[in-house]
Amino acid sequence: MTILLLPLLLAAAPDAPIKPIDQANAEHYVWGGSNDGWHLVKRDEMSVIQERIVPGGAEVRHYHQRARQFFYVLSGELTLEAGGVTHVLKAGQGLDVPPGVPHRAQNRSGAPVDFLVNSTPKSHGDRVEAPAEK
Repeated sequence: MTILLLPLLLAAAPDAPIKPIDQANAEHYVWGGSNDGWHLVKRDEMSVIQERIVPGGAEVRHYHQRARQFFYVLSGELTLEAGGVTHVLKAGQGLDVPPGVPHRAQNRSGAPVDFLVNSTPKSHGDRVEAPAEK
């Protein structure tokens, strides 16, 4: 019986050691010339990124074909346009953006904004640019 359970236990085992992750040990990247991102979880089935947008910074309006994204503000104020509606999110607030909905994150405030982006499945390679609505 124990031999039969071994494959199930091995399949459930994590592929990497379980340990705390933060900005100090996460994979870092810079986008838009001055904005930061940290891959906290980088898996095909799910991605969690902590991002910081400087005052006046913004991403290109786009949508994802498969990925659903949840944006959650940690500090500052995030302006997030989704599906033609502009939302101003403060710390402790989030917005769920389904696949296919054009959106754009931007910082219209005078201070940096820090937020989390959870994508299920991962959004990299799934992005399509979407021109602004007229």
